[in-house]
Amino acid sequence: MSKIPCKVLVVDDEEDILMAGKLLLKQYFDVVVTTSDPYRIPGLLQEQTFDVVLLDMNYSTGATSSKEGFHWLKQILQLSPNITVILMTAYGDIELAVRALKEGASDFVLKPWQNEKLVAILKTACQNRDSVSKRSAEKAVRENTAYHYDGFIGVSAAMQRVYQTIDKVAATDANVLILGENGTGKEVAARALHKKSKRAGNVFEIVDLGAISTTLFESELFGHAKGAFTDAREERAGRLEAASGGTLFLDEIGNLSLALQAKLLTVLQSRQVIRLGTNKPRPIDIRLICATNMPLYDMVREGEFRQDLLYRINTVEIHLPPLRERREDIKLLADHFLKVYCQKYNRPDLHLNADTLRRLNDYHWPGNIRELDHAMERAVILCDGNELHPDDFYFAPSENGQHKQHVLESIHDNDYTLEALEKMMVQKALVKHSGNITHAAKELGITRTALYRRIEKHGL
Repeated sequence: MSKIPCKVLVVDDEEDILMAGKLLLKQYFDVVVTTSDPYRIPGLLQEQTFDVVLLDMNYSTGATSSKEGFHWLKQILQLSPNITVILMTAYGDIELAVRALKEGASDFVLKPWQNEKLVAILKTACQNRDSVSKRSAEKAVRENTAYHYDGFIGVSAAMQRVYQTIDKVAATDANVLILGENGTGKEVAARALHKKSKRAGNVFEIVDLGAISTTLFESELFGHAKGAFTDAREERAGRLEAASGGTLFLDEIGNLSLALQAKLLTVLQSRQVIRLGTNKPRPIDIRLICATNMPLYDMVREGEFRQDLLYRINTVEIHLPPLRERREDIKLLADHFLKVYCQKYNRPDLHLNADTLRRLNDYHWPGNIRELDHAMERAVILCDGNELHPDDFYFAPSENGQHKQHVLESIHDNDYTLEALEKMMVQKALVKHSGNITHAAKELGITRTALYRRIEKHGL
């Protein structure tokens, strides 16, 4: 029996359901991918194009409301508008089915399903894919080829150098360190490296080290045995094991404490992990990509980042330029985001006037591409008429002008408490050095870590 050329993603929190679904569906369809974690859906949809998603409606223990299913239905259709989504639940009723169809689902399946019926529904979904939408999508890709490079948009010389480096290093297993300010596209670069590598068919695992607490670090990355700590109710593989065979992307690596840096270095050197509560080493085979917006070389000099770990993670470095250093790409990016949000909010006739383009080009974009993205969405939502004007955008004051005056005016002349004076000195140092943490800390005579603590303490 020849398989139907159709890619199916099955999302359900019950491993038994996933196993049964995969064993059944792989007999009929050429690609069947399963996951028990709905938060992996965006990454999986970016890694490959699926034709059909079979989506469970409830994931939290004891949940029966189907709110989670409708949330992920919306997310999937935003990421892949042409994809077919079939919802499944053990708690179905007519109202739920009607709502599911209204919100974009193609069909509704009750668990436990009948094998023949489920296969028939999926076959129909695969055969009825909208060929017109598919051709439109292919046309859009062809039209934008000059400006797109695996998720990047830009023709500037600075970005061409980034593309060239990615092309050279992607096919190797060399460790890569991606440096750049917030919003410059570090995750996009990591994904491009993975997609062009020999590991492209395997997992791309993202770990945001800035979001993992110190107490959970080892359990999250290395895994744990049942009973290793109070809430360890079952054995669990860590993110390093989960990424084995593929690519591991450690974002915000500059946030790790020295103690955790040492533990990570040991694993990277040995290429083995030991789950908490065990003494059995488990081999891992990963391609490592790290990223940070922090000045790691300054941190090494100040004793805040291990030099041996830096050498381990930066066989090749990729520096992503801030948007203010690639101004020839601003119009391309603005046009791209305008097109996206005009379609999303049904405002097809909107356009940017010449004054607005000049203002966008002159702005310093401290938040880089992410800020431009959000600015365009806000402008599309709030503007009146069919033309976007400078007044439709929020432009933060420049660091050299109004921003300094605003900061200094926020200090009360008659407040001489030690806390107020400390806040004032930190503010003045930050303003003087345009937000450069290293230089401000040096002038204040404290370490960067100490300065970060005071910034957080005073809400700066």
